Amino acid sequence: MGLFKSEARVVYEPASRVDVSPASSEVYLRANVKAPRMAGFLAKLFAWFLESRIFGTMLLYILKRDNLIHKLVTNAELEESPVYVPLHPFDEIEEQDVKHVGSDLSPPELVQQAIECLPVSFDKELNGSNSSFRYWTISDYSRAYKSGEITPKLVAERLIAAIHESSNPLFKMSFFINYNTEDILKQATESTLRYEKGVPISALDGIPIAIKDEIDCRPYPTTGGTKWLHKFRPCTDDACCVKCLRQCGAILIGKTNMHELGAGTSGINPHYGATRNPHDPSKISGGSSSGSAAVVASGLCPVALGVDGGGSVRMPAALCGVVGLKPTFGRVPHSGVLPLNWTVGMVGILAGTVEDALIVYAAIIAQISPNQPTLSPKVYFPLLNSAKPISDIKLAKYGEWFNDCSDEIRECCTNALDRLHKQYGWKTVEVTIPEIEVMRLAHYLTIGSECSTSLSSHLEKLDFKELGWDVRVGLAVYGAFSSKEYIQAQRIRNRQMQFHKNLFSHADVIVSPTVGVTAYPILDDALKTGELDYINGAALVRYSISGNFLGLPAVTIPVGYDKSGLPIGLQLIGKPWSEPTLIHIAFAVQNLYVADCRKPQVYYNLLNTN
Repeated sequence: MGLFKSEARVVYEPASRVDVSPASSEVYLRANVKAPRMAGFLAKLFAWFLESRIFGTMLLYILKRDNLIHKLVTNAELEESPVYVPLHPFDEIEEQDVKHVGSDLSPPELVQQAIECLPVSFDKELNGSNSSFRYWTISDYSRAYKSGEITPKLVAERLIAAIHESSNPLFKMSFFINYNTEDILKQATESTLRYEKGVPISALDGIPIAIKDEIDCRPYPTTGGTKWLHKFRPCTDDACCVKCLRQCGAILIGKTNMHELGAGTSGINPHYGATRNPHDPSKISGGSSSGSAAVVASGLCPVALGVDGGGSVRMPAALCGVVGLKPTFGRVPHSGVLPLNWTVGMVGILAGTVEDALIVYAAIIAQISPNQPTLSPKVYFPLLNSAKPISDIKLAKYGEWFNDCSDEIRECCTNALDRLHKQYGWKTVEVTIPEIEVMRLAHYLTIGSECSTSLSSHLEKLDFKELGWDVRVGLAVYGAFSSKEYIQAQRIRNRQMQFHKNLFSHADVIVSPTVGVTAYPILDDALKTGELDYINGAALVRYSISGNFLGLPAVTIPVGYDKSGLPIGLQLIGKPWSEPTLIHIAFAVQNLYVADCRKPQVYYNLLNTN
């Protein structure tokens, strides 16, 4: 057994002695979330109690005790030392069908290297029927621009009209926090002139790309989904990843909506509106990169950037039916990103296709400043144009964890594994992942502590009336975590890094559903206060934690829909620095399901050349 229970604490067996085989005696502990859903007046009342000196301390103690933080983390006994940052040494991994590219190449040069890895594609008609729907890709835009069928300026004009329409009272999609019509048209006009002269910078020239409002992008303030943060921290320059995209000629179309401070999973923001799911506008889009997922799903752009600190790219990608890629910790330079979670957050990519995720991934890993070196000395891209998919892949599956989701998600993702075996001969290997719930709590302690610490100097000056009520509750809980609890969480991080290293000696990737539930309804009582729904929140983050807490690369790919037509995603978690293999596998999954892709209810066809 990995742990021995006593009345008030847990004694953990050394990680080196914990069995991760399917025969392990480890017990799967389901999330022990004890908190009712609250919104409106109840959310306000709960926040007031937590912030009061009389009741707050007592309530926070009870919440931590009843949700097993005291037993599993605070008072636990373990021998591992803390690991504060999930940096992994770069080991040469035996990966199939990859190309080594120079890490000193510029963003446009890296984009070209990625383009050369893609299969030759053919023009396809896009029509309104579900059976033949597909998203326009970067390559589609690039071909249309080069042929003169359409110009970046015309696409920009259509885009602006679509943003206006999506923002009107009939739709209230709340995709964006900020966008600037003049800036969009200026970029598009410059791109159009380059195409007219026959000198586009790269395949990304003229491609509309949206940026989560957690990432600096001129000329916009970086609000982090708040009404106040930009007043304390002005945006003076582009983030490193944004500079890369700008160097490639991309049209940066604005700052997308997000859950306030990234402190939630629904994407309901009381200041800028609830970002609605293009597949069903009455449902959530997921958070915290809600707007970035929704703009891709609705066709406003083929790619957007998000930030993933606790599944915040992968969750909304899965709920909105698009691809979500979170690279290895340290792969993408992080300068210019709000420092809300130093050791768990990573810039990620949301895209309509795996190929487009690869192209943008190639652009943003560029080392464009000697002050921002990437941690990986070598860069490899997957050769997606290989004649056959990569072979002999082993997918690690922890059955009890995999099945801890809705029936429709379980059936859909199980069917995906069956199809992968039938089509490619890939094997599913049963394993045990120990202490998953302990890892979730340790991650929550970590991301909460880092968020409250990074904001502490600002919060001292802030009128709390400027915060959403759900975030006020979150910050009250975050502020209750002690230094001892933070260190205990980092010791648990060490354990989990050892467990996963062991697991990856048996398989190439870990496979799971991306979320435990599909998109749920946006209720009116949450629109002005936000909502506290920790049960649904735990179900949404259930499969995301290791990617963030352990710094592992992960990707979600759409593999179907529930009975209501809401998307379902399959998640792949890879070894450190194994993005090429992860993208290879994701591409193979995508090819199995490309014919099943459905057109969202809210969709804008910006590239219609008829």
